[in-house]
Amino acid sequence: MRLRALLDTDALGLRLLGGEDELDRAVRGVMTTDLRDPSRYLTGGELVLTGLAWRRDADDSEPFVRILVQAGVAALAAGEAELGDVPQDLVAACARHRLPLFAVHESVAFATITEHVVRQVSGERAGDLAAVVDRHRRMMTSGPAGGGPDVVLDLLGSDLDLRAWVLSPTGRLIAGSEVGGPALPAETCARLAAEHLAATRTGRRGPHRVLLNGSTYSLFPVRSAARSPQAPRDVRETVLADWLLAVEADAGDWPAERLDLLQGVTQLIAVERDRRDAACTVRRRLAQEVLELVQTGAAPAEIAARLRVAAPVLLPGLGAAPHWQVVVARVEWEGEEASGGAVAQSLLEEVLVDPLASGPEPSDRIAVAHTGEEAIALVPLPAVSTEHDGSETGLLADALLRSVREPLSAGLDGDGRLTLGVSAAVHSAEGLRGALEEARHARRVAAARPGRVCAAGHQELASHVLLLPFVPDDVRRAFTARLLDPLTDYDRRHRAELIPTLEAFLDCDGSWTRCATRLHLHVNTLRYRVGRIEQLTGRDLSRLEDKLDFFLALRMS
Repeated sequence: MRLRALLDTDALGLRLLGGEDELDRAVRGVMTTDLRDPSRYLTGGELVLTGLAWRRDADDSEPFVRILVQAGVAALAAGEAELGDVPQDLVAACARHRLPLFAVHESVAFATITEHVVRQVSGERAGDLAAVVDRHRRMMTSGPAGGGPDVVLDLLGSDLDLRAWVLSPTGRLIAGSEVGGPALPAETCARLAAEHLAATRTGRRGPHRVLLNGSTYSLFPVRSAARSPQAPRDVRETVLADWLLAVEADAGDWPAERLDLLQGVTQLIAVERDRRDAACTVRRRLAQEVLELVQTGAAPAEIAARLRVAAPVLLPGLGAAPHWQVVVARVEWEGEEASGGAVAQSLLEEVLVDPLASGPEPSDRIAVAHTGEEAIALVPLPAVSTEHDGSETGLLADALLRSVREPLSAGLDGDGRLTLGVSAAVHSAEGLRGALEEARHARRVAAARPGRVCAAGHQELASHVLLLPFVPDDVRRAFTARLLDPLTDYDRRHRAELIPTLEAFLDCDGSWTRCATRLHLHVNTLRYRVGRIEQLTGRDLSRLEDKLDFFLALRMS
């Protein structure tokens, strides 16, 4: 189809801002993105839809447009819901690069445009299912009138006598047909997801046929609506993020026309996945902002202010979260130094959803940011239970992986690993930095274990003390000498009491006020002593790893 045809369709709510001479360009697909660099997901000829979440200031428009032009996209359509009018710097950048630019009215959902393009591009695929899709345009619209993927799956059952389900990569039920039989058991969902991931990793083309409990299932990958099934892709980047369509039938007996139609259904379902990803933008941004404040050592009051903004978004109706936990995840591939932070982000969002929940909505309360190497989740807890020993519990590491270990192990088999670390619950913004370091350290404990999918929680960090008797004497002496001898020597010369100060500081969990009170010191004097300890040893007592090393050295001495 041509760009001009989109402009002529009033229902799409498109307004041309530039590129009138380029309206005869052909559109071969559509993609929704708010990534600053979406090039890896582009194959050329797409209409790119964006909510402008990638734009932080005017300087971001030029590189974003340049990336799109180099990828050969047909045009860019910017939504007006986020910023109102489309920024002039984006209009100017598109004009310089001769990239047609449309404004999308805030009343029009991207899903509406995506569905229209997909139907037009695949217009040659006439037949029974195409007629069903055309009669039920509401199935991919948002709001009360729409039904999402459940509607199209029910239509598959009622019109084509096919039972089908949409599953996440971990086997969680996203949507399912209720026509003609009982719901799909959770164990079956997990097995189907595992079979799909294993088949995809081996390079087999879908649909994958699986015989399970006497029934044959055909598994179709649900890819981005902008990417054709034949487009080149790095399987390792997508295998842990793609949904799948499971149909209770043997697709090996189907004619080519029926297979082609089912591929079209997966494209329509991909619209819902794109909508879900777009809905994650605000939560991801909140998590990224809090994470940057925590890592740069911002004042607790500033972090608390951001948390007050995040809490109503993540816990509607509660107003504030009394507790927070931090979960750190990392996906690593053998033979590569760089880790898949974006893959880990998508996967962690999935892992943190209650395994008994269905549909995409439970993820609305999960905020996950990512760096180049790891994904970091900020999890609000409306309530935290107390164990018999007085310790508090929230998310537990083992419980997070209990239902997802089988499918994820299949997806990572061969050269991948997923490791997770879970912090204890903290009550205030002041404790978030310690929680982040605690989660990171727990993840490193998990990484030392065998297996493709491993996790460790904060409760396990204390187990290091149990290992001390098994450390050889010469190793213990060398370890303690490296950390404590500079302090002991300084105390001997200056009577500075750095060792007693260090013991008290660790015993007070790094609280300046409590430690100063215990030692009968002014807080500034305590800060001077701790600064001297850090200067003499080259360590940082705000980091969990260094605190743990000092703790062990004192225990071994």
